[in-house]
Amino acid sequence: MNWIGWPMARVVFLFVGVAFFAIWIQVTISHYRQNFHHKAMWVPVVSAPIFSLLAVLLAYYRLDWLLYLFSYLMWFGVVAGGIGFYFHFHGVGVRVGGYTMRNFLVGPPVVLPILFSALSVLGLLAYYWR
Repeated sequence: MNWIGWPMARVVFLFVGVAFFAIWIQVTISHYRQNFHHKAMWVPVVSAPIFSLLAVLLAYYRLDWLLYLFSYLMWFGVVAGGIGFYFHFHGVGVRVGGYTMRNFLVGPPVVLPILFSALSVLGLLAYYWR
């Protein structure tokens, strides 16, 4: 594989693909540990590997239909991460003691959905950057 001449967008697509795969592993373990008690927990578990596969494919094959599908799914990822942040932040608050530092440490990770959205935004930047 010839890495010379790869534009930055192509490198970012590859990074986004690898990062979404890592997030998929973490979110699957975390939500499995909670027995998927809310149906919304399935959204990142199902979508992250799809995002990962599309981003890696885009690093190697720049097809128009793949680009459009990726952009729509990245917008979905931004929204899903925002909704996940609400659920995680609310989940910290319903623990005994409410919004205390201890509950932020042992409760649902409020930063992970933000990371999901931020990674989706990075994918969108690679898509829209011309």
